Amino acid sequence: MPWMIETFDTAGGADLRLQLRPAHLDYLQANRSLLLACGAKLSDDGTAASGGLYLLNVESRAEAEAFIARDPFHEGGLFERVFITRWRKAFFDGQNTLGEE
Repeated sequence: MPWMIETFDTAGGADLRLQLRPAHLDYLQANRSLLLACGAKLSDDGTAASGGLYLLNVESRAEAEAFIARDPFHEGGLFERVFITRWRKAFFDGQNTLGEE
């Protein structure tokens, strides 16, 4: 069942993000089977990240919470706030996934 996790970085967290990024990417790679999609939220000019968006395939909110809690970005104190909610996949990669045309 898909879950959406949106994270918001702490103010002034750019250096911390860069420091933690290699461990974060290793964590995502190790857990890639759970990820439908994942990536940073960027400034309009694409030069600065301010958080991230994860689309995660796990069975429960508790599993989604545990996943993000183990992310090195979270463990390292980068996130000011984390928002988790169930997500319904209606269109994915240009395709209607609800079976309706």
